[in-house]
Amino acid sequence: MKVVTYNVQWFKGLDNVVDIARVINVAREMADFDALCLQEVAVNYTALTGTLQPDQPAIVKQLLPGFEVFFSPAIDELSPCGTMRQQFGNLIATRLPVRQVQHTPLPYPNPPMAQPTPSMQRIALTCTLQAPWGPVRLITSHLEYYNQVMRHAQTCALRDLHLQGCALAAQPSKTEQGTPYQPKPLTTDTIICGDFNFEPDSEEYASMLQIGDGQTGAKQTGGAQTSAACNLVNSFDVLHPGKAYPSTFRLFDRTYGPEPVGCDFFFVSDSLAHRVKGFAVNQVTQASDHQPVLLELGA
Repeated sequence: MKVVTYNVQWFKGLDNVVDIARVINVAREMADFDALCLQEVAVNYTALTGTLQPDQPAIVKQLLPGFEVFFSPAIDELSPCGTMRQQFGNLIATRLPVRQVQHTPLPYPNPPMAQPTPSMQRIALTCTLQAPWGPVRLITSHLEYYNQVMRHAQTCALRDLHLQGCALAAQPSKTEQGTPYQPKPLTTDTIICGDFNFEPDSEEYASMLQIGDGQTGAKQTGGAQTSAACNLVNSFDVLHPGKAYPSTFRLFDRTYGPEPVGCDFFFVSDSLAHRVKGFAVNQVTQASDHQPVLLELGA
């Protein structure tokens, strides 16, 4: 199972050209992927995208025959002219069977600030896929950039989504066939990927990898019951323990800081760690201001 995550900056390259096909081709050159997770996908924000490709999820679908495409807008609003809806968010395209789709708004706290900064609502898109070994919950998101308090709250919420999934898998609810209460594809196997806008030495990163008590019994964390088997790990560390995480942002464009940083990750549950077989970052392409990242899991 091969997954690529990519913050595509509404498909605008460092040459300021918006080219959806170019971005898809870059991802395909990395791998014959089974799932593609994209952040910063836009609909009808023509000030960003221009007028030639305003409905970006629709074009992604055209470019990926045989894939199902799921778009989760964090922003969904009426345009200033009042004639159309504008949307901005995350997308998952996959050729694996999709057993369940969930859209979860992330926290949006507004702490007092002497100097207010830009901010926007963020969302987590979850697709539970049927992998060769069973269901896998694939979550992609794009966390707050300017405000650390918001970003930390969103990080904890993402981890809680995973812990809640573990709790449901450990103790399923009563089901009713043929209704919305019918059985769901419950699993502890989780991948959380995207642009987190934090680095490996940050408080948020530590919160994402917070370790449980290591006991067989459940532990109360963030309102969810979980066991040590539901801890999250950075998939890169599984293959390269002790090595510095590769840079995924600001390699070529230093608008947002002086040095390259790594902020695009694949976190996986402990239950998936033994399946991590490959990890790669394309540090050459300039098709976006971020670099695409590949995770390969073995069956």
